[in-house]
Amino acid sequence: MKIPSPTPIPKPSGVPATADTIAIGQPIPPIERIRLFSDRQWEEFILEWADSLRQDYESVERCGGAGDMGRDVIATLADGTWHNYQCKHYDHALYPGDIWLEIGKLVYYTWKGAYPVPTAYYFVGPQGVGTKLSNLLRTPSELKKQFKENWISKCEKKITATAEVKLTKPLSKHLDAIDFGIFSHVPPLRIIDAHRKTSWYVPRFGGGPVSYTHLRAHETGRNL
Repeated sequence: MKIPSPTPIPKPSGVPATADTIAIGQPIPPIERIRLFSDRQWEEFILEWADSLRQDYESVERCGGAGDMGRDVIATLADGTWHNYQCKHYDHALYPGDIWLEIGKLVYYTWKGAYPVPTAYYFVGPQGVGTKLSNLLRTPSELKKQFKENWISKCEKKITATAEVKLTKPLSKHLDAIDFGIFSHVPPLRIIDAHRKTSWYVPRFGGGPVSYTHLRAHETGRNL
């Protein structure tokens, strides 16, 4: 009886098999790994990244959790002004309905004098922002218009657990005075690229000289 030749095992696509990938498996690219983070891990990751921007900020702190009044990671500049990084760890790219309540908290708590209006306010999510929200963030006047239209359904009964927050004339006047050009977003790939230069990158994502090289090859689609 003729013994058939062994069937060759197909070579896996993507990262080539090397000593480190055989030992620990194929690396998970950071853009995919951040989607597995918990809400807390995502905020801590953004804190690590923002804290590395020391040429821009005097201090960075995490306020996420109960009582944060709509602030997750806050970065203070040398002149005393501040930037807010609002962390939204969702399973989809952010759309307008995901941000109305956060803007509502900012409007309400700055009106109450809990903190001043930031000079920049960034939404950060592992899937980035969707096309509709991206377009709105480029047109502050339309963003403000649609926000007002959604106040009753998205903000009035949800800003605080103790009272309804109606858009009264004084509050509306305060809202109108806020420059909605402060609202923007930071794409996750840019955050990852900057975070790669920090001392927190390897502890969070793993890697070393070999696996780092193969990880970059996987991300860019190159063969080594």
